[in-house]
Amino acid sequence: MGYSASTGWRVNVEYDFINQDQLRTGTGTASVVPDGTELEHQTINRYLSVGVSYSPNADWNALVWVPYVSRSHTTYGTYDSSQPLPPLSSSNSSSIGDAKLIGTYRGILDSHNLGIQLGVKLPTGSYYDSVKFSTGPNTGQPLDASLQPGTGSTDAIVGAYYYQAISKNWDIYGNGSYEAAVSEKLDQPGNDFRPGNLVTVSFGLRYEANPTWVPQLQINLVRKMSDQGALADTADTAGTVAYLSPGLTFSVLHNMQLYGFVQVPVYSRLQGYQLFPRWTASIGASYAF
Repeated sequence: MGYSASTGWRVNVEYDFINQDQLRTGTGTASVVPDGTELEHQTINRYLSVGVSYSPNADWNALVWVPYVSRSHTTYGTYDSSQPLPPLSSSNSSSIGDAKLIGTYRGILDSHNLGIQLGVKLPTGSYYDSVKFSTGPNTGQPLDASLQPGTGSTDAIVGAYYYQAISKNWDIYGNGSYEAAVSEKLDQPGNDFRPGNLVTVSFGLRYEANPTWVPQLQINLVRKMSDQGALADTADTAGTVAYLSPGLTFSVLHNMQLYGFVQVPVYSRLQGYQLFPRWTASIGASYAF
């Protein structure tokens, strides 16, 4: 989690890999979908994100977070059990995604281990029909709005975090956030999409007997509501997921840390039929000036 009350500048670079290759519905797997429903094959997401934060004092912090989204997607299209599966349609795209600006106030407690966050997600990524299929029967058609690099919406973000030492070598920590679209870009005819509200809660345990190597174990809970609008796939975008996430932080220098995490889903209840990852991975580096 890396929370602290230190002052000055910090730069964070993170790479996230999410391979959605398992079709699921409800709490289990699915091999096919009902007739008339899109049968997706695979979505591979790669995010390279840069975050720059500044703390003028121990009470305040401001963060700018900008992701670069590289995504490949394949689908069979609308399923018809009376017909053989059609050839796959595919797309590949790489571009800037939606940036986030988040301010944190840490002055509630003298220990500065409780933070309240307020932020905004900006529609800096391409949206609507910017990414289209490049091969297969769907060539030239736009991908679903939820698969575009950006959502075209401005979202409000509120959250909080807390961390506390519970013994000489052990820390606990937790955070939660709520994100909801407050306005949508309607500057293109036919654009009508509003991403579903998102609730995330994480808590974990950190072992700090050796300050150079710090193992951690997290539980990540995610609740996403259905996307809305004429372009939204409202039937297949909501769900609740729980992940078990072991990770490790390594201090290279006094002011530089490397970290890595693996997320393994341990529970999911998905609305409709959705592609789901069997695991995800994140690696990153953080440098304080």
